[in-house]
Amino acid sequence: MLRRARDRIDRDYAEQIGIPALAAGAGYSREHFIRAFRAAYGETPGRYRTRRRVERACELLRSANLTVTEICLLVGFTSLGTFSARFTEITGMSPTGYRRRAAEQGGPPPIPGCFVLMWRTGLPASLAAPREHVTSREAPPLGRP
Repeated sequence: MLRRARDRIDRDYAEQIGIPALAAGAGYSREHFIRAFRAAYGETPGRYRTRRRVERACELLRSANLTVTEICLLVGFTSLGTFSARFTEITGMSPTGYRRRAAEQGGPPPIPGCFVLMWRTGLPASLAAPREHVTSREAPPLGRP
């Protein structure tokens, strides 16, 4: 059951899932869940979730053309100050410093932010649905249905 809770944190790291909800899903009280999780994985569930969010933020800082604030919100933090403090605590540098160092080391060009945001939220149903192939001869003239 602890593995399921950890897998849920990994999958839904950006969601605001409360520790009591994770504990209930694992069949534990909140306090017992925190102790059991720490014994099994070496850190509390809250700390584990924070570390996963920072790891994902590192990926986005290296690869996406998004602001630090946009990345902060995408990975599940609600406060830029908390994000920056936790990021610095875990990586040893600020998000901006991390991005600067990654750019100096080179690598592929950043992915445009609009693509990252579209990937996060998904395509609208009208664009995601498969369409039948229509040739230019079969298509209606522009401006007419």
